[in-house]
Amino acid sequence: MSMDLRIKPRKLCGTISPPPGKSEAQRLILAAALAEGESRIANVALSEDIKAALSCARTLGADWELTGPETLCIRGNGARRMSPAVFPCGESGAVLRFFLPVSLAISGGGDFYGHGRLMERPLDPYLCAFAALGLAWRRDGNCLSVRGRLAPGEYRLPGNVSSQFFSGLLFALPLLGKPSRLIWTSEPESADYIAMTVDALQRAGIETERLPDGFSMTPMKYRPFTVRVEADWTQAAVWLAMCELGNELCVEGLNEKSLQGDRRVRTFFEQLRGDGDREIVLSQNPDLLPILALIAAKRRGKTVLSGAARLRYKESDRLQTTAAVLRLMGATVLERADALEIEGQASLYGNTEIDCAGDHRIAMLAAAAATSCEKEIILRGADCVNKSYPDFWGEYQRLGGDCHVVKLG
Repeated sequence: MSMDLRIKPRKLCGTISPPPGKSEAQRLILAAALAEGESRIANVALSEDIKAALSCARTLGADWELTGPETLCIRGNGARRMSPAVFPCGESGAVLRFFLPVSLAISGGGDFYGHGRLMERPLDPYLCAFAALGLAWRRDGNCLSVRGRLAPGEYRLPGNVSSQFFSGLLFALPLLGKPSRLIWTSEPESADYIAMTVDALQRAGIETERLPDGFSMTPMKYRPFTVRVEADWTQAAVWLAMCELGNELCVEGLNEKSLQGDRRVRTFFEQLRGDGDREIVLSQNPDLLPILALIAAKRRGKTVLSGAARLRYKESDRLQTTAAVLRLMGATVLERADALEIEGQASLYGNTEIDCAGDHRIAMLAAAAATSCEKEIILRGADCVNKSYPDFWGEYQRLGGDCHVVKLG
């Protein structure tokens, strides 16, 4: 049963350390699973997406345990060959897209299970490449079954697809018997996430040769490593947005030189200060759209947040749900194919019931908005934050937020 909350308007105050980076941790977990030996990954929060990555790592033959409150010890099996197996991906697009090509490299495929909207999310870049190689795949409800062996060679992907497709192949290609190349046919979006993957590979001893239009990779063995995960800039953006709304928060522990692309959120906030029309292109930072839309709704002038068509395939259609939430609070929002147009105003009213649509980003958007609404809101399905930030509501209350569980009919 989902959790519903009543949130009353109240300013937050105090110091907050954002949770560990989910995207970085997922990459490091896979790299550790493919290494032979023991890797240690400190500062990991066991969100639902991280649990999915660990479950799939175990499917690959790796074992893991928590050796401290937030430290993972992962014993990889060196990417030994195995039979096709079951990969429980939860609702994580990254886990599905990372482990799928790896399974084809070392186990001849597998059965990938997901829930929510996971199996509705695009997979065509992989499936087209697999069909060209003669690999077999079948999608049936919440299961995608793939069989065959990934072959060395040249893989070409358009740049306007999720960077997760590039990352999955970057993990898999060193496991093949001969050199391979990964080429993008147009400039990649979310390129910072590809840089994070390359960094995780380097920590595990895998070297990549950068080409003008992609990467060249030779067969290499993954090695164990020790690393500490950075704080998550995407989650930090929620607290930083609350600062923009007048909450007295000190957000600490962020790496200003991080590879995480969402470190740009402070620059985007600066662009939204002051009156007048603004446009921010989010093709490299689409996950920031909900929280930037909130700030846009509270400023004078029209704001266009564009380049975000991929958000339609997240846990919810995030362009649609962001627009719907802000409209319920009294904002004026026009939804376009890949953008939102927002007419700013002095205040958001609240006094409404909001369905999170199973989307953690929408729940956190509503929580941030509630700190500056005139009236309370009811938030349905607020426990969806467990996907990426299990401690979110506890931290919200610790900082003075007024939210309480309610029973709705």
